[in-house]
Parts: sequence; structure tokens; C-alpha cells
Amino acid sequence: MKPAEFYMRDRSLQPPALHPGYKTSLPRSPRHALLTLQQTVSEITGPTFGHGDIDALDNDLTLNFAHGGLPVGERILLSGRVLDENNRPVPNTLVEIWQANASGRYRHKKDAYLGALDPNFGGCGRTLTDAEGRYVFRTIKPGPYPWLNYVNSWRPAHIHVSVFGTSFSQRLITQLYFEGDPLIPKCPIVQTIPDPDAIQQLIAALDLNSAVPMDCLAYKFDIVLRGRRSTLFENRLEGN
Repeated sequence: MKPAEFYMRDRSLQPPALHPGYKTSLPRSPRHALLTLQQTVSEITGPTFGHGDIDALDNDLTLNFAHGGLPVGERILLSGRVLDENNRPVPNTLVEIWQANASGRYRHKKDAYLGALDPNFGGCGRTLTDAEGRYVFRTIKPGPYPWLNYVNSWRPAHIHVSVFGTSFSQRLITQLYFEGDPLIPKCPIVQTIPDPDAIQQLIAALDLNSAVPMDCLAYKFDIVLRGRRSTLFENRLEGN
């Protein structure tokens, strides 16, 4: 099948690299115009992941780090599809997530937040999309946490998402939020995004049809790789 053309990305959806309300953007923003570099054949063709690299529990964060018990917090299912600009599924794509636990703390040696560490929650998982581009994770809904941006700054509950292409050099990173969270419009990072529709594309919708009765709620988050409906990726602000 002949590949379809790529649609030009609407750059008006992208946040500026320098945003005074987001303090750490000041030292990290580029001082010169961005350059687009053509990828080499070796970067495009490999190395890649295979099905053998994925363990059966890698997408179940309630079990993949358990040490004799279950993690504390609200269990949720997170599912969706990885799609291209023409709404076609992207199969066999590696999707990774990482997140804070229910108290809002990451399992990282530099996380100094007072939230408790959960001995049964590692906070990361991965899976491959199926033939229809679908993925699913079982996890714990993360808690919000404070950060040193300005007085009493709090990040909304969120999960970081990474999508790999056909090689390690083709990686897109974003983060999703949860429908109804009152901290979303107050977050300085979210406020850097100029287009309200682009913000909505980063919010996972409550999906009661996929919820498991007497067990867990579910949220749906589709990932669009290119085109006018493209998901906002924080490491590709210049365009996919």
C-alpha cells in the first residue's frame, strides 16, 4: 500500500519554548532558531524492540512491582489507540508510561516530596499496540504533588507517555491528565499551550464502558502521531 502524504502540522497549537509562568523554561529555552535535521538510514531502521522484550506483567503496574501485597490507591484502566494522521491504527508500537504513586511521589532518589513511597508500586510499565493500534495499562491513579515553580504550585495528576517509532531515534513523549481535575487549568505547564483544543487532546476521558464493575474505573487516551489532530508531544514542539 502506498503511504499517504503527511499533513503539515499546525504550529499555532505549540507552546512557546520560553514562557515566564513556567520558571524552568527560562534556562532551557533555545536562544537561536530551531533546526530540523534529516535522519540517517541507520537511525530510521534500527535498533528496534521485538515482542520478546515485553513481559506479560509489564502493562500491569498494580502487579509488576508488587512485593507480597497490592499498591495503595484507586485502581484504573488506561487504554486507547495509537493512530496516524488518517485515523489508521499504528500496530506493534512500543508505548511506555511512568508516573507518581497515589500519594504523588515518584520512585526516584531525587524526589524529596513528603508523600509516602509505596513498596508495591514501581510506577512504570510498557506494552505493544495490537493490530488495531490498541494499548491498555492497569495502574493506580497518581496523586498531585507540589513543585518549586512559585508559591503553592501543584501539578495535576498526570501520567507520562512515550511512544517509539521504528527505532530509538523516533520517540515521542507527552503527558496525559484526567477529566475533571480542577488543577489542570491552574498548572503553569498546561498554561504554556496556547490552543484550548490542544489541551483537551491531553486529557484522558472517563470511559465507563471499559470500567470493571466493583473493581476499577477506566480512562481513554488516544495518541495521534501526525497531522492537524496530532497529540502535543513535549519533545517535538517544532513538529512531528
